[in-house]
Amino acid sequence: MATKGGMSLMWRKYRFTQSVWAGIAAGIILGLILNMVEHFTSYKVYTLLLNVDYVPVLKELQLSELTEFMLHLLISVLLSMALTLFLQQKAWSRKRSMSLVILVCLAVGLLLFPTTALSVRTPALSDLTALAFWLTGHLAYGLALGWMLTGARRG
Repeated sequence: MATKGGMSLMWRKYRFTQSVWAGIAAGIILGLILNMVEHFTSYKVYTLLLNVDYVPVLKELQLSELTEFMLHLLISVLLSMALTLFLQQKAWSRKRSMSLVILVCLAVGLLLFPTTALSVRTPALSDLTALAFWLTGHLAYGLALGWMLTGARRG
């Protein structure tokens, strides 16, 4: 039973499920890395990952760490799904697809780091060491997410 573009409904459902689990797993990896960095150093990069001080409605609520982490995972799943949809439209090699996922994840990290200026609980915007830890975590996130999203394809 083929659908638009020759992709079966079963394959689309598999790719959707795969992208959800990839987003959860890669998001957990990012959280663990940044949590360990924060635990062993004085850099509040895990706090930055969970920070919602700049989100209008959420900043008014007293959210638990678990709730904040679940919000982080939701964003990770949405990013994973968006990347999956984009990559489905391309006939790219695994290497090119991996490169795109890594670059997008690094770009997301770069775009989110300035939100640190909106909270007193996170590193200073000028803290280059915190930025290096942050981007290293997002590089690992991109590698993990890219590997999971492109693992079924060869080339």
